[in-house]
Amino acid sequence: MSLVRLYFDADSMERAVISGLRARGIDATSAQDVGMADSSDEEQLDFARSVGRVLFSFNLSDFQRLHTRYLSQGKSHTGIVLAPQQRYSVGERIRRLQKLVATKSAEEMESRLEYLSDWI
Repeated sequence: MSLVRLYFDADSMERAVISGLRARGIDATSAQDVGMADSSDEEQLDFARSVGRVLFSFNLSDFQRLHTRYLSQGKSHTGIVLAPQQRYSVGERIRRLQKLVATKSAEEMESRLEYLSDWI
């Protein structure tokens, strides 16, 4: 079983969260790190799949729609984690993502849509 590796899309790439996750041994990168900051949501999801990373975003409506469309078309992705932008502090996001990474494998995240609110 592989560890979950995270990819933060252009809407969610906050340095403090990524640094905090990395300090805890979690593999995390952002759209800015890989030159994808100006890419569409679908391009970001496809990129995350191409490099085996679970996508994290604050863009609930677009990624919920993409997830549903991918499944209905028989396409897969490497997982999506969504959270409302103003809901959690940096520390709370780090704690919840750390719990998700400790609980789920990369294989278990395949084509799954998770909400940060479920990871208390």
